[in-house]
Amino acid sequence: MRRTASPLSLTLLGLGTFLLVLAPMLVWYVEPRAAVNPIDIDTTAVYSGTGSYFDTDAIATLHDKRITVTQQVRGNVKDSEKSGRAVWDVTTTVDTDKSLPAADPHDALEFFLNRWVTDRHTNEPVHCCKENPYFEGDSYLKFPFDVHKRSYTWWDNSLGDTVVLHYAGTRKVQGYTGYRFTGSVSTTKIGTRLVPGTIVGQKNKPQVLAEEWYSNHGVQLVVDQRTGRVLYAQVGPRRTLRAPGSKKDAVVLLDSRKLAFTTATQKDQVKQAKKESGQLRMVGQTLPIGAAVAGFVLAAVGVVLVLRGRESRNQPDSSGTSPAQLTK
Repeated sequence: MRRTASPLSLTLLGLGTFLLVLAPMLVWYVEPRAAVNPIDIDTTAVYSGTGSYFDTDAIATLHDKRITVTQQVRGNVKDSEKSGRAVWDVTTTVDTDKSLPAADPHDALEFFLNRWVTDRHTNEPVHCCKENPYFEGDSYLKFPFDVHKRSYTWWDNSLGDTVVLHYAGTRKVQGYTGYRFTGSVSTTKIGTRLVPGTIVGQKNKPQVLAEEWYSNHGVQLVVDQRTGRVLYAQVGPRRTLRAPGSKKDAVVLLDSRKLAFTTATQKDQVKQAKKESGQLRMVGQTLPIGAAVAGFVLAAVGVVLVLRGRESRNQPDSSGTSPAQLTK
């Protein structure tokens, strides 16, 4: 009786081989292309805390007041597709209870409109597409994918420069563990502002080009390791005005030791991080391991069945003549 490899054995061998090839492709080809900054992002982060701010109506600095910072990030899909980059328009408002809820963001204590352009894979700044202002550093709205336990340079929009954030262990945010990074900003002159002389103690001058100084009591960011999404953010900005050439602050424009993500923002960031991290884990870890194991098993079974078929083919028949001899 003559037997050859069965269709089942060949099918199992072929499928096993396919899965063994697929496993490394998922890790080396598919996952890197899945880990990209989105172009259709639409998210809002809210910081809240107490501090001091300069009230233009009272012409004085008010203390122990609630301060709310709202940061809305929207992807410009058209410009992103055209440039091949992630083009995000960022609106940031700083409000007091007096300006909330604001019908117009321009009514806020402070209002900023920026455009952040990054390489979708590396998260590095790309200087194109009407970027505003000129950004640098490893991180700003998010960290790169696959965050490491090392220092990163974070862009401080108020400073107009990068700040080194050092790895400081892990921290749980709403029950989800992330990497914690910390840093601070020493007092730095960031520009000038034309103000009435009385504000900076020069009553004999109607207007003065006052110096604006900035520092940050402390920056703390907790980041999802796999996606680079910021789970928790805390900053402590302080901005003051000084008379030209003076070494002392004349008036406080804004000062808060702690402005941090609200609970609602933390929960939303953690929810998104779990979803995105799970998707990347599936493509880069779960599926490759499953494919490799299943491919090895199927290929092994297929090889065994093929070998058995060949052994049966070469066994002698009842007359003592093997199939191979009959062909001669």
